[in-house]
Amino acid sequence: MAVPRLMTCALALVTLTACTATVDGPTGGEPVVRGVAGAPGAEHTGEGTPDPSTGESGTPTSGTALTPDAYKSELAARQKAMKDALTSMMGARSVKSLDSRVERAEESLRGAADALAALTPPAEVQAQHQGYVSSLREFSAQLGSALGKVGNRDVCTSGGVLTDMGGTLKSLDEAGEALASAGDYPADVITVKGGSKQNRRLRTGQFLRKENLNGRSSLQIDNGSSRDAVVTLMRGKTKAFSVYMRKKSKFKVRGVRDGSYKIFFTHGVDWDGKQRAFTRTCSFERFEKSVKFKTTYTSTQILWHDWRITLHAISGGNAPTDPVDPDDFPG
Repeated sequence: MAVPRLMTCALALVTLTACTATVDGPTGGEPVVRGVAGAPGAEHTGEGTPDPSTGESGTPTSGTALTPDAYKSELAARQKAMKDALTSMMGARSVKSLDSRVERAEESLRGAADALAALTPPAEVQAQHQGYVSSLREFSAQLGSALGKVGNRDVCTSGGVLTDMGGTLKSLDEAGEALASAGDYPADVITVKGGSKQNRRLRTGQFLRKENLNGRSSLQIDNGSSRDAVVTLMRGKTKAFSVYMRKKSKFKVRGVRDGSYKIFFTHGVDWDGKQRAFTRTCSFERFEKSVKFKTTYTSTQILWHDWRITLHAISGGNAPTDPVDPDDFPG
């Protein structure tokens, strides 16, 4: 089975200059541990018989148009609910919370579109009203599609959702502005702009966070996968460090302090520094086994452990990984 790799080497310094392997494991002193990384139409009451809800020809007539003030009130009632739902979606700080908030936003906009479609607006804004309702329907449909992408981890942040919706977001913003400018109607629900897709990256070895690295041990990281990654080591409840790894790169973290560590890593595309997450194609995992860094002093030697990990699948791996709930991943 092909899995990522985890390797340890215990080193001995004789009078702090000579280094020898002293830990059990494969030849070379490096034991190997690997792991995977509209309003309803009225019906005719009879052929050729006028119906009260229709004109003499049998064609449905529109309802009484709302006054501008009444129409504003109807819009305002829906505007707040839609703005609140979209603001909540933009505030999501994890993939899991984003999933539920996208769903609520889709329901809110779809409900508003249905309610507004049943209204008869003032005649002078009929065209703008229809354009606004149409844009709301299209936007809510796109949110429904985004919901599936979030569930599949193809889109991983709120910014990624808006970026993925592209022109639909712009169309709704323009339709809201057109209706608002036609009579100061409260129809502007979009408070942010969607950007184009990006591929933002940090440099390999850049720390997102780290404690004092004043130990003797080291961690060699090899990210041979097709996506960038962030590796995080937890010592108990303490985040020792998080380091960025570009795809097809290697980096050695020096000065790791003694202790038992759990190793977490996330892969993805396009690093959002504000949300501290990948916006697309994200995954979350951790190695099943903890790794232990330990320094031992004797009268003539200083012994310590070094570890080496790979974040890509290789043949012969013996340290499997588990998927991690995004809400349980170290932030």
